[in-house]
Amino acid sequence: MHSTVELNLMPDVHGHFGPYGGMFVPETLMSAVQELTAEYEKARQDPQFRLELDNLLSSYCGRPTPLYYAERLTEKLRGPKIYLKREDLLHTGAHKINNAMGQILLAKRMGKTRVIAETGAGQHGVATATVAARFGFECVVYMGTVDMERQALNVARMEFLGAKVVPVTVGQATLKEAINEAMRDWVTNVRSTHYLLGTAYGPHPYPMMVRDLHRVIGDEARRQILEQEERLPDLLVACVGGGSNAIGLFYPFLRDAGVRMVGVEAGGRGIRPGDHAARFQAGKLGILQGTKTWLLADDDGQIQLTHSVSAGLDYAAVGPEHSYLRDLGRVEYDYATDDVVLEAFLELSKTEGIIPALESTHAVAYVIKHARKMLRDQLVIINMSGRGDKDVQQVAQFLATREGSGAGKMPPHGTHPSAA
Repeated sequence: MHSTVELNLMPDVHGHFGPYGGMFVPETLMSAVQELTAEYEKARQDPQFRLELDNLLSSYCGRPTPLYYAERLTEKLRGPKIYLKREDLLHTGAHKINNAMGQILLAKRMGKTRVIAETGAGQHGVATATVAARFGFECVVYMGTVDMERQALNVARMEFLGAKVVPVTVGQATLKEAINEAMRDWVTNVRSTHYLLGTAYGPHPYPMMVRDLHRVIGDEARRQILEQEERLPDLLVACVGGGSNAIGLFYPFLRDAGVRMVGVEAGGRGIRPGDHAARFQAGKLGILQGTKTWLLADDDGQIQLTHSVSAGLDYAAVGPEHSYLRDLGRVEYDYATDDVVLEAFLELSKTEGIIPALESTHAVAYVIKHARKMLRDQLVIINMSGRGDKDVQQVAQFLATREGSGAGKMPPHGTHPSAA
């Protein structure tokens, strides 16, 4: 295993995290990606850029977010002390605004006038539309029609903010197809347009840049837990789709060998082809949408269909840094199925008065499953990456369907999900 110090030096100058990452883009986009890389390198060394970003994160976005001790959930589970990093309290309702704000400032530096984005759960689309409105940019968001239907509230929010939401009907009509359409747009309009990619994925410098813009989550959590408990946590848990909220929490702790980290993927209906999005359970090495990483593909290399109750985790590949951290054994990766996630959604809502995003609930489900195996004096931080307003209609429909069928009924409040 590489030393923990080296982990903080990743990626290398070519955007590689060990064997993963890189810059796999068509020739027509190479100059745009190189321009972005050069501009980001300048910006990250520029105190004025950092000052402007920090001011906006504070006055406009609502940082720092609280680290909240979930006392009732802790008592109920009779396990470790559980803290929630409340990214759900940020403007727009999720961690996505951290990255969107940083990237819109970069787009402004590069003289762009238009931003495009992809979105699954809609939270990144809303964050992009929000910063575009704040800085007067034209904004186009690509979104699969399946996701538009299950995230109708966020579609309306984007439109209220002045963004044009373009439905994507091809393929599975979810996040992968939305990224394809955004990249086609970028090729066509590369001079005026910045592609504000929403997760720690894609060609270099995106995985590094998105991680850097989200590390504020872990930096704050580290300070806050030291203030409240006078020691570091024993365990960090976050959901992993592309992996931006997780890498943002994990990155500042990579050198702390005593801090365990777990990323939780979408187990969907179970680990069978087309029924899940757990890349580390049934995936393989491949190249997709600009980067080399772990992904779900069949024996012919064709990308497999995915499924998750949460639109934001319904993606066939994972960020390259996560693939590397898994290889090194520094971060563990598990999964939670839809049924278990729905139970955890109700549990947190009724126990703490916090309705979580379905994505974030995957991390909650993991902690509920494993709490009894941990000691009472151990400390756990769950990244509450988003709030569940966007999901309430979908959850209500799921519960109504299950109640109606009589099969797989939700357990009464007070029972604990046993994970898949």
